Amino acid sequence: MKKQIIAAAFITVAMLAGCGGGGGSTAPTATVAGKVADGYLVDAVVFMDKNGNYTLDAGEPNTVTDANGGYTLTVDPADIGKYPIVALAIAGTTIDMDTKTHVLRSYPLSLPKESVTGTVSSDSNFLSPISTQLRELMESGTSMPDAMAQLRTRLSAGTNIMADYIASQNEPMHTAARNMAALMGAQSNLMFRNYSGTDHLDVTRYRNMMGAMFSNMSTVRNGMPLPQMATNISNIPAGLPYQNTSPFMNGMTWGKSMMGGK
Repeated sequence: MKKQIIAAAFITVAMLAGCGGGGGSTAPTATVAGKVADGYLVDAVVFMDKNGNYTLDAGEPNTVTDANGGYTLTVDPADIGKYPIVALAIAGTTIDMDTKTHVLRSYPLSLPKESVTGTVSSDSNFLSPISTQLRELMESGTSMPDAMAQLRTRLSAGTNIMADYIASQNEPMHTAARNMAALMGAQSNLMFRNYSGTDHLDVTRYRNMMGAMFSNMSTVRNGMPLPQMATNISNIPAGLPYQNTSPFMNGMTWGKSMMGGK
C-alpha cells in the first residue's frame, strides 16, 4: 500500500525500489515526527525535500501519514533544519479526516526548514496550509519573526500559528486552514504540469497563488470566494519544472490590484 501511494505522488517505478524511510544505511540517524493537516490527512506522502523542487525524488527520506495524520521520517541528523518538509495530499488517495472522504484534488503543503526539529511535542513539525504560507513568505526573503508577525496579523491570531490547531481546538485557525486548503486544491490543474511523463509542481504559479492568498487573507480566512484567482493564475507565464525563483512579492502585488485584497 505504501508503495502504491508513493507511486501516485508522481515518482517512477524505478525510484520505488529504493523508497521507504531513510533506506538501509548504517550511518547515524535521527527522526523527524509530526502531523499533517487541513483536517488530519491520512495517506499523504511526506518527504524531506533536499533539492527544493516540491517533488519526491529518489533518495529523499519519505513516508506516508497514518490514520491520525502522523508521520515519522528517518533522516541524517545533519539534515534537520537544513531542508524543508513537504507533504502531498493526493487526489483520490489521501483522506481528510474533517470530511472522512478522499481529497478531490492534489495539493502540496510544506514546513520551512527553520521549523524542522528532532524534538517530539504536540506541535513539532506540524504541516498545514498555515505553515505552508509561512514558508513561502520566508522564501521571498522575509525573516521568520517578521513572517510570523505578518501572518498573525492577517489571520487575526494571537496564538502560536505553528501549533496543531486541531489538538488545541482552535476553530478559527482550523477554519482558516480549511479555506486555504480548499483554494489550493481548486487551483491544482494550474499548479501541476507534466514533463517527460511525470507531473511536477510549477513553482512560478504556485508561489504567485500563495502570494495572492496572503494578500487576500482576510477574505480567505472568512471563506469568501476569490472568483478571479484561477483566471489570474492561468495568465501567469508558466515556469520550469524545478524553477524556484519566482518572486513571491509579484503574487502579492497582482493579488491586491486584481482581487481587491487588503
